[in-house]
Amino acid sequence: MSLGQTGVSSGRTMTETDVVNFCMLTGNWLELHSNVEHAKASLYGQRLVQGSLVFSIVNAMIPFDSSVLAAFYGCDNLRFLRPTFINDTLWARVEITDLKDHDEKHGVVTSKLEGINQRDETVLRCAFSLLIRKARLDRPGEPDKIRAVHEKTQGTSS
Repeated sequence: MSLGQTGVSSGRTMTETDVVNFCMLTGNWLELHSNVEHAKASLYGQRLVQGSLVFSIVNAMIPFDSSVLAAFYGCDNLRFLRPTFINDTLWARVEITDLKDHDEKHGVVTSKLEGINQRDETVLRCAFSLLIRKARLDRPGEPDKIRAVHEKTQGTSS
């Protein structure tokens, strides 16, 4: 990992099923998410995907090497800049903005995280921090060719 390193995820479409399942999971049945008629009369004219669901999906789309990822560390300055609607497709875009030591075995990597929709609008932006291991964990049974690719692309070694 290096300062200024960037990445973009694959796209993911936010579906009706996503919204209903999130309503069930969280109890967030606000009419802006769950009532078509109410949403038609709202500022946006249609139902919105819950912001907390958008954040959850966008940060989960970032490809991480699980052998160095230790934990989610925090999120600062989270802003929802545009609404996300059912059937919008989102991509995650990241840029590493800070690398810090945390302790002798861990560091913190902070990235500018953005969620971008199919209209090329930024719907979400934040500073997203992860606790990472300084040494890559062994993965039992991992073939040498796969290990070599991880070491080359992730800049880590066992």
